[in-house]
Formats: sequence, structure tokens, C-alpha cells
Amino acid sequence: MRRMALWAMYDGTQFSGYQVQPGKRTVQSEIERALATLHKGTEIRIHSSGRTDTGVHARGQVIHFDTTLQIPVERWPKAINSCLADDVRIIEAAVVPDDFHSRYDAIQKEYHYRVLIEQKPDVWKRNTTYHFPFPLNYPKMEEAASLLMGTHDFSSFCASNTSVKDKVRTLSRVSVELVGDELVFKLVGNGFLYNMVRIIVGTLLEVGVEKREPSSMSYILQKKDRSLAGKTAPGNGLFLRKVYYNNDIFSENY
Repeated sequence: MRRMALWAMYDGTQFSGYQVQPGKRTVQSEIERALATLHKGTEIRIHSSGRTDTGVHARGQVIHFDTTLQIPVERWPKAINSCLADDVRIIEAAVVPDDFHSRYDAIQKEYHYRVLIEQKPDVWKRNTTYHFPFPLNYPKMEEAASLLMGTHDFSSFCASNTSVKDKVRTLSRVSVELVGDELVFKLVGNGFLYNMVRIIVGTLLEVGVEKREPSSMSYILQKKDRSLAGKTAPGNGLFLRKVYYNNDIFSENY
């Protein structure tokens, strides 16, 4: 028995999120179906670094599973991909220690959120960016973003229907970068609450259109009240970019 880690990439547009749901197409169900095919019908349960919602994408999702197959590690991606649709790909595989866990061993995650700021919509980017064609005050957005860095209780930036009790998280990076015709929000932290990135982005965009002041971030954090933060940005602009571990699992390209 070996424990394998997979670097998975997917376009979330046609998925009802990552986690298995009865009667719906999900990333987990597709990969588990592919692994069952390789294992001659035996069900294989996979574990990911975290779930992604409907329409959310991943460039660096990490998954682990146990197998009795002795397929050479370099051949696993091709073998699994032969059983998958084109909107989900296994980029690389690695043998990991038996006690490795893709979720519980993660020390940080990096998310990117892409906003198309052109006046006209781009049909080619409709599934991978949030179209927001309004004038933005970038310095104010950067000032507001800086106030979110560090360790805080992010209750105000969490969906109200979550069952998570401890909402304290540490963000080591919250940046706003102009890349061509897109505004890219980059967040790195030791963990993220349900809809946390999307609520932060929605709130920072409200700062950008001067609907609220940058200093309001401190007040919102202090009050721990979801109603004080901005709207939740759509899922299609969000990407799980990378998951960090104490030891590198994949090649330098990850």
C-alpha cells in the first residue's frame, strides 16, 4: 500500500463544486470515478487540501489517496487523465509518507481572484473573471487590504451559515495587482473560512468605488458582524493557486 499525492488543476465552470453531491458532477466524484476505473472497480476515496465551491477553479489543488497499484509515479498523471474529461487534469504525482494528509498538513494556502476591469465584457473570460467595469481608487484598495493582514477574527468575512466556531486566521499577504486588463487579488493565509476570499474581494471593491473608507476594515473586523462587510464576489473569478507544506511535494513548477 502506498500513499500518493496528486497535483490537480481544474476549470470549475461545469462542476457543482469539489465535494461529492448526489446526482451532481463534482471534482471529487470525477477523480474517484477515474481511480475506480484504474483499480478495476474498487472504490478509492480521495482527500483534498480543501473544498471549492461551484464555479471556483484550481491551479494547485492537492489530493491524496492510498493505492495497492504499483504504477510508476511518473505514469500516474497520464493514467488518471485518460479517464478524465478535459476540464480536470492531474499535473503531477508523488509518493508521500503514510501519515501525510493533504488538508491537515497544509501550512498555508494561496488564492487569486481575477477581476476584469475593461468597460466591455470579454466573452473568453466570462468563466474565469468577474467583470467589474467601474472606476477604482487603487491606493485606497491597497490601504484597505493592508489592514486585513495579520492575525484576526474574520467572522465578518465569513458566510453566516458556517458551523465553524474558531474564526481566527492569519493572512500573510493581501495584495491588489493590476495585470493587463485585470485586477488580481492575491491572498495567502494559514486558513480560509467559507466564502472568506470572495467577501474580502467584494468589500475591497466597495472601497475601490469609494462606497466605504479603507479605515472601515478595522471596524468591520472588530465587530465580527457579516452584515457590515461587502457583498460576496461571484465564484467564477476565484482560483486556488497553491497549497504550501513544510516539505515540497512536487517539482519547482508547482
